Amino acid sequence: MSATNPPPMPVDDTTARRKDAHLDLCATEEVAPVENATLFERVFLVHCAMPELSFDQLDLTTPLFGKRLKAPLLVTGMTGGTERAMQVNRDVALVAEEFGVAFGVGSQRAMAERPELTRTFAVRDVAPSTVIIGNIGLVQAVRLGVDGVHRLFEGVSADAMAVHLNPGQELTQPEGDRDFRGGYAILGELVKRLGADRVLVKETGCGISPDVARRLVEVGVRNIDVSGLGGTSWVRVEQLRAEGVAREVGAQFSGWGIPTAAAVASVRKAVGPGVTLIAAGGMRTGLDVAKAITLGADIGGMALPLFRAHQEGGVAKVREAMTTIVTALKQALVLTGCRTPPELRQKPRVVTGELKDWMAAL
Repeated sequence: MSATNPPPMPVDDTTARRKDAHLDLCATEEVAPVENATLFERVFLVHCAMPELSFDQLDLTTPLFGKRLKAPLLVTGMTGGTERAMQVNRDVALVAEEFGVAFGVGSQRAMAERPELTRTFAVRDVAPSTVIIGNIGLVQAVRLGVDGVHRLFEGVSADAMAVHLNPGQELTQPEGDRDFRGGYAILGELVKRLGADRVLVKETGCGISPDVARRLVEVGVRNIDVSGLGGTSWVRVEQLRAEGVAREVGAQFSGWGIPTAAAVASVRKAVGPGVTLIAAGGMRTGLDVAKAITLGADIGGMALPLFRAHQEGGVAKVREAMTTIVTALKQALVLTGCRTPPELRQKPRVVTGELKDWMAAL
């Protein structure tokens, strides 16, 4: 079963072909190298043998970008730009709507280059009420300017615009960018144009450090997705596409980054309570989301588990995967004696080993 689509259209450009190559690699290759670790395995929640709660009493609702999610979950920037990508977007967005969780499209660079590709990103008709987040790379945002980014934002009827940071990926990508200047300036301008409650800054698997988070807050950013190390390595994805020197250097950096758990804890400490913090990067389960919330996140984001579920069995499998994630999060709440996700931050937890070292260092 799939969401209803407009009739197909021909696609033939470099950016779009790269998107399909990315989908192939994420569906079939090991895109999370063995040295990658979120370090959530070093977080232990304390069991409550007498929670004095009913499963039906739980309240997972969470505010995001002026709306209220039914659970603190975001399907992070999926894809777009080709017929295949359009099907993934529409099917997964349909499930996001059913579950009342947020949905992000993939990089709209292809749409900026070829406006006729807008339809491969447009999901508002299948997700009319939930949060939809647009997406463009920081380097492209600098080139497009505020007006260009605003057109992308409006083009998919988004509730917010994500600007993604991916220098590690770009440096490994054979056709990638090499000039990363002007980022803070364009983000400050976007905050003024769209409003602080409509701009999300996100990494893409290498994490955000406390220093960068503080500078983002200084230019007005109030929504940050740390997207740390531990899951899909886009350096690794590009390394698998590359040849020669790029492939060899990419192999050295495929485990580069700040583990997601460390990024969440350190960024929350750096920016305080006034920033909405999303934990993504290697998030795979509802228990991962619960652990991220204990460390300071407001929302957990994930993509690969849902994409692979879609590749396995379409909408039905995505629905099954989402049910499993939400059920595990609810179970974690009951077993820690929490009625709402924010209460997790008030409960004791144990941090050990390498994560403890990262938190001390940052």
